[in-house]
Amino acid sequence: MTTAPPKAGPLDAEWLLCPGCRAMVYRRRLARNLGVCADCGHHHRLPARERIDQLFDPGTVETIDVPAATRDVLAFADTQPYPERLERARRRTGLREGVLVAAGRIADRPLVAAVMDFGFLGGSLGAAAGELITGAAEAALRRHVPLLIVSASGGARMQEGAVSLMQMARTSQALARLNEAGILTLSLITDPTYGGVAASFATQCDVIIAEPAARLGFAGRRVIEQTIGHALPADFQTAEFLLDRGFIDTIKPRHALRGTLGRLLAAADPCGRRDDAPPPGADAVIRDPDLMEPVDAWRAVRRARDLARPTTLDYVDRVFEDFEELHGDRLGGDCPAIVGGVARLAGHPVVVIGHQRGHSASEVAARDYGMPGPAGYRKAARLMRLAGRIGLPVVTFVDTPGAHPGEAAEERGQAYAIAECLQVLSGLPVPVVTVIIGEGGSGGALALAVADEVLISEGGVYSVISPEGCASILWGDASAAPRAAEALRVDARSLLRMGVVDGVVPEPDGGSQADHEEAARRVAAALLASVRTSALREPHLLVSARRRRFEAFGAVPRHEVEAGS
Repeated sequence: MTTAPPKAGPLDAEWLLCPGCRAMVYRRRLARNLGVCADCGHHHRLPARERIDQLFDPGTVETIDVPAATRDVLAFADTQPYPERLERARRRTGLREGVLVAAGRIADRPLVAAVMDFGFLGGSLGAAAGELITGAAEAALRRHVPLLIVSASGGARMQEGAVSLMQMARTSQALARLNEAGILTLSLITDPTYGGVAASFATQCDVIIAEPAARLGFAGRRVIEQTIGHALPADFQTAEFLLDRGFIDTIKPRHALRGTLGRLLAAADPCGRRDDAPPPGADAVIRDPDLMEPVDAWRAVRRARDLARPTTLDYVDRVFEDFEELHGDRLGGDCPAIVGGVARLAGHPVVVIGHQRGHSASEVAARDYGMPGPAGYRKAARLMRLAGRIGLPVVTFVDTPGAHPGEAAEERGQAYAIAECLQVLSGLPVPVVTVIIGEGGSGGALALAVADEVLISEGGVYSVISPEGCASILWGDASAAPRAAEALRVDARSLLRMGVVDGVVPEPDGGSQADHEEAARRVAAALLASVRTSALREPHLLVSARRRRFEAFGAVPRHEVEAGS
């Protein structure tokens, strides 16, 4: 797809003016720093070839020749005819079109990439560019490897009229086929990404990564300001703005992109999955309630709420490797009370999701007291679906007093978001294991606990309602909470006896709060045993067994039905 070498451009000058800090930057120093200003961190735009050279493992790049022809279907001319504009872009960039398609490896993991070049007519999306994106998706499908799309575009190519518009649907269909085939898709947003590109393949991938300050949106800032008649915030449509609102997964500076992509690609590579850990001991989980000492239920509640107990992120740090946190519900929110992402458990990739409460008063407040809103549950459901599509086990950690009870949560559909998680988990064709590590409160806890195996830490509790809430409703007095806790049988031993949980993870002397490392070792052994066992079952058997597990609660035994008839 290449033509003659490009002519000298701005990056070929000895010194450049940095748009970020307005300082003169020595070109060779900028190149050594991957095109990032060492003084202000501004990420300069990169040609497609340079981007591929930065991301791919050396010596692995294979350019894929996708037949694509640009046609002047409208005989379009503004200040100059469209064919002349095309020819100038080709001479300047050395590309036949504004997308370069290549296969290769990142961190020794195979992938296909479609990389847009903003230097080619502003990265505009025309018929040929659409064909190249589609061709990249088809190559990824044939090879059954992940697809990476690097976006840089001002939007649709006006010179091709409605034909350009159709590329949004065309490329979307190509990504849908990858989705149906269970192939991971990754999007890297660079500055700028607008219009039809932003509203199609750039935002349709499983994981969306953005460079710092990269702008993404459907309409441009100037158009919006002219339409609404007032100025927009300075950070409007930047990566930071989008991350805060749940539209992208993460922001990574250029030097961290290879590592991030490598970890994500490893999760999707079935050939690279291994089990590095020795078999867990037989005492990893208590299955018989008679082996446990009775405990005071109210004391168990207070212990489960101890802020010194390990949180989800504490367990993530100690039990898993290579955790890559993913953010956002893609609908406008990212709840801090639920965290999730891709990680490895003894070398095997998994998706980890959990409530996050925190340790200090300030952290607990920042995490909304571990009480998720709708955005948190929708983020969890999105990650569950991703795990199901690419075949990763799901590990969930439960530690919440319950779902957030605020007005805003109800306005945004709290009940619908929780219901979605319950339904997604019930049909997920991959192993699901849950550990209740602290307090498991109501439907806000169950939303992450429809699992093949539900475990509870010895000091954890699980209930339909908080003891205080139960006491207020039934006794008319919140101070009757200890009595309510006893009546509800919220402690681990009682829950195991009732069959609500399948096993209890023993805690070290003094509880998990006394020794985070030992607590994590025990949880890791329990998780590994559960995931290994579940992974041996066929997907349809996993789903049917999981459904039978929950169907059994409250079902009338057959012998009672027959006796009644």
